[in-house]
Amino acid sequence: MRSRYSAYAAGEVHYIIKTTHPDNPDYTKEIKSWAKDIAQFSKGTDFLGLTILEFMDGGEEAYVTFSAKLSTGKLKEKSRFLKVEGKWLYADGEFL
Repeated sequence: MRSRYSAYAAGEVHYIIKTTHPDNPDYTKEIKSWAKDIAQFSKGTDFLGLTILEFMDGGEEAYVTFSAKLSTGKLKEKSRFLKVEGKWLYADGEFL
């Protein structure tokens, strides 16, 4: 979770794409368009802080509840990650 937040803050578009699970609703094979959308979000947003509120590791599935302070407001989410070939991928999240 922290690495993805940092990647958004730094505009590391390809890291975000690489760490997104193919079943994620935002995942698309239209990489250029998706990368452009991520870059626009990153450039247009100031990332002001991240607090991990809860972490639950289930071996192949993990949940991270976090609060992020952004220039556009606060974001609170319970994120679900799935382990694929030894790497954690962002599957989806529920806004709280």
